[in-house]
Amino acid sequence: MLSMKSTLLFAASAAAKIYYAGVAESGGEFGVYSADAINGTGLPGRFGVDYAFLNASTVDIWVDQNKINTFRVAFLLERMCPLAYGLGARFNETYFGYYNDAIEAITCKGAYAILDPHNYMRYNDPSQQPATGSVIGNTSDPAAATTAQFQAFWEELAGRYKTNERVIFGIMNEPHDMPTSLVLQNDQAAITGIRASGAKQLIIAPGNGYTGGHVWNSSSQGDAPSADYMYKLRDPINNTAIDIHEYLDYDFSGQHSICNQSFPANMYGLTEWLRTYQLKAMVTEFGGDNNTMCDGYLTQAVEYMGENPECKPTIRRIPLCHIGPGMLTGRISAADIGWTAWAAGPIWGTQSPCCTDSRALGSLEPGSRASDGSPGLYYTVWEKVLERLVPRGLQRSGISSIHG
Repeated sequence: MLSMKSTLLFAASAAAKIYYAGVAESGGEFGVYSADAINGTGLPGRFGVDYAFLNASTVDIWVDQNKINTFRVAFLLERMCPLAYGLGARFNETYFGYYNDAIEAITCKGAYAILDPHNYMRYNDPSQQPATGSVIGNTSDPAAATTAQFQAFWEELAGRYKTNERVIFGIMNEPHDMPTSLVLQNDQAAITGIRASGAKQLIIAPGNGYTGGHVWNSSSQGDAPSADYMYKLRDPINNTAIDIHEYLDYDFSGQHSICNQSFPANMYGLTEWLRTYQLKAMVTEFGGDNNTMCDGYLTQAVEYMGENPECKPTIRRIPLCHIGPGMLTGRISAADIGWTAWAAGPIWGTQSPCCTDSRALGSLEPGSRASDGSPGLYYTVWEKVLERLVPRGLQRSGISSIHG
């Protein structure tokens, strides 16, 4: 079996290409929070009340009007694989059916759908995500699901979608506070399971530290750098990319309204790592508030990438004006194949998914409104800033791939 280093080749000097651009759909993981950390709260939950995946009527808006081609659709492992069954190949078919309806609404429209288990590499207690739940594969925790169970889960899920060329397999949302070697182990098990199912579509694999680009080459929460391990991933058909999240507020959390982190400076280490191991990456979470500062961060970044053919990264909204001396900017773009902005979703209401200091400014959902009735983030961030930056020539047909 060949390594990603030796097989996921790209020409560093060639013009980069963004194949996938769009939005994250958040809602399938909703309805389980408990202030008292009571496990089981909101499980299995009521569809359309506690959780929902997608407002199918918005797919036409996104694809026809906004010209995107990619949706990242979150779901919850504890609903897909109820605690009574355990993590593995046995699903709650009712929950899967609702999820599949969302995926088919996207792919039948000609767009691509990223399957997103929104679980932080944990299973069995989502009551206070991302803090609760047993780390998958933690052999010192008798309550933890095993890596083998995780592989079985992915083999089953991928098998159900192996004939749908427009699906992308997102292994896991934001692993954190665990041995990086275990992130690698679980990622590899997922890849092995997906390929064992016969599925050949694109896989995106996260690192540790909430898969943040800014900590890729450094220790995060005391754990080893993702850079020390993730190049060891192996895909027998060479169709796996790295999944990156990167926010621009001071602590990289995506909770604050001020954008003040330099994307080029913070991503430089990851950029060089991607170049060293000749890998591709996709940024599946990024975002910013509806202020002029954040507008500039995003606009300058994406325009810079467009003006430099060797540079095509996928980012939040970051001003590229704080580049350190001697930095080779834009190189991540040479390895970047797509992005999805955080976040739309059918049940956000006036609440905001990120970047507003908890102000209720709405979401990226079409028609979104702030709590005072003013236009929501769909209008003040997506239409104002991001829509015009969606690349032309996105992939519109064929199997999802690192090569487009």
